[in-house]
Amino acid sequence: MKTLTMIEMAGCPYCANAHRAMNALRAEGGSYADVTVDFIDENREPEKTQPFAGQYYYVPSIFMDGEKLYEAQPGHSYDKIYAEVKHAFDAVREKTHNS
Repeated sequence: MKTLTMIEMAGCPYCANAHRAMNALRAEGGSYADVTVDFIDENREPEKTQPFAGQYYYVPSIFMDGEKLYEAQPGHSYDKIYAEVKHAFDAVREKTHNS
C-alpha cells in the first residue's frame, strides 16, 4: 500500500485534529486501518521537509508520492479536516488498487 506523508508541528491544533481524524478512520476498520502515514515534525526534522519546499505553508500538509493532497487552512473545522484526511486515505486505497 502507498504511504502518506504528513508534515506537522507539535502543539498545532489542526495537526491534532488530523491525528484524531486518522484514528477515527482506522477505528472504522477495513482498509483504512492499513493506511501508513509517515509523520515529519517541521521543527524537529526540518531537513526532511526539503522535498516539499515551496509546496506548502500551513500544517498539517498531507502528501502522496510528492503530490499535495491536503493543506490545512486557518479556521478549518474538525469536520473539514476529517473530510480531507478521509479523501487522502481514499486516494491511497485507490492508488493501491490501481497499481
